[in-house]
Amino acid sequence: MDNRLGARGLTLAYDGSPVVDDLHLDIADGSFTVIVGPNACGKSTLLKALARVLKPRSGSVVLDGAEIASYPTREVARRLGLLPQSPLVPPGIVVEDLVARGRFAHQRLLRQWSTEDARAVSDAMRLTKVTDLADRYVDELSGGQRQRVWLAMVLAQQTSIMLLDEPTTFLDLAHQIDVLDICAELHEGGRTIVAVLHDLNQASRYATNLVVMRGGVVVAQGPPSDVMTAELVNDVFGVPCLVIPDPATGTPLVVPVDRSRRAQGVLLPQ
Repeated sequence: MDNRLGARGLTLAYDGSPVVDDLHLDIADGSFTVIVGPNACGKSTLLKALARVLKPRSGSVVLDGAEIASYPTREVARRLGLLPQSPLVPPGIVVEDLVARGRFAHQRLLRQWSTEDARAVSDAMRLTKVTDLADRYVDELSGGQRQRVWLAMVLAQQTSIMLLDEPTTFLDLAHQIDVLDICAELHEGGRTIVAVLHDLNQASRYATNLVVMRGGVVVAQGPPSDVMTAELVNDVFGVPCLVIPDPATGTPLVVPVDRSRRAQGVLLPQ
């Protein structure tokens, strides 16, 4: 297997109802992979399986050449980090202490807190721009600040693979861009990033590899310039649109056609 992380014939279910069916996927090493698709298509479910949070009904997730289920929990946490949707803040915890929890996987009975741990926490807070929040209570922060703190905690694990489940949800535009810019910096620094996003234009702008899901299967994947077409958006999301070059980046820009023009049967340019 050329890539460190992937799915092999993965079937995932909740209460007996399949959500993902016989899915095969390789996460390219060093990529910024973004998973997109309609609600309830299996994006977050897939990410949970890749992180070993959800046990497959059949098939497997492979990490570094072995089934992820074969690793001890701490070993998985040393190899990949997960930022879940809407993580719960422990009551009465300050920012620096929450970020420090990212060092859990590196602790041992005979190896407690070290200068290496302190440096990892300090570096993670600096990269996510939360150093000045170190003594603030997490539950008093804004949504954007809190998301950067969670990102810092995952970063403190010092894993080369990071899985981010809808990291921009509930954030205003400025904070969305802030979080995605940090992810881009981490990717440029050598990390493999896998993120679930809803915004197709943000996905196209930041991803090096785009994975499009529908009904529990992957229907397209590749560079955004190859994948993001008007035909695909209409087929997968049911939204007639134009796809044009983003004037700022040259990446695909999805422009939905308004309802009145659809009702008039206006033809879209190809």
